[in-house]
Amino acid sequence: MTLSLDMFAPLRREFAATAAYFIAVAALAVPSLWFIGDLRERSVETASAQTRLDELTERLKSQPPGSIAANVAGSPFLDGPTITVAGAGLQERLGTAVAKAGGALISSQVELDGPDAKAGFINLTANLELGQTALQPMLYDIEAGMPYLFVEKLSIQSPESFGEPETGRMRATIGVAGQWRRSE
Repeated sequence: MTLSLDMFAPLRREFAATAAYFIAVAALAVPSLWFIGDLRERSVETASAQTRLDELTERLKSQPPGSIAANVAGSPFLDGPTITVAGAGLQERLGTAVAKAGGALISSQVELDGPDAKAGFINLTANLELGQTALQPMLYDIEAGMPYLFVEKLSIQSPESFGEPETGRMRATIGVAGQWRRSE
């Protein structure tokens, strides 16, 4: 009995087909397993973020009235029936922040027709005097409270530049902007 190579041809084709099948399955299985691992990792991250959000929500609910979190209530817009009334509200809000920081508002000018006016923004430029340590709390009060206000310009003169002692009050020019929304 002689063995011929033609006898093994169907066996070779079957072996090659089986090998190709297993290679294809492995090629598809590896990315699938990687994708499943990535999904599990993201699921753990999402659960962790949800737990953290729940903790922060509970902490916010437990804040006493009058705390910083309670001061953030209100409309994010400068409300007013007209843009002029909203501009007056912006002027009042800045004056309150400066007075709260122990400063003095020297002058202010509301700009209702600037380049941002078409987008509904009101700009205010003000000159003020305040102590050096009061600047940061005043800026925080302006930007962290409601309505949302944005400090767009800030120019500061040290007390020495206009003849005051180092412990004197500094002068500042500040540009603040807020978005107006017509209220009924």
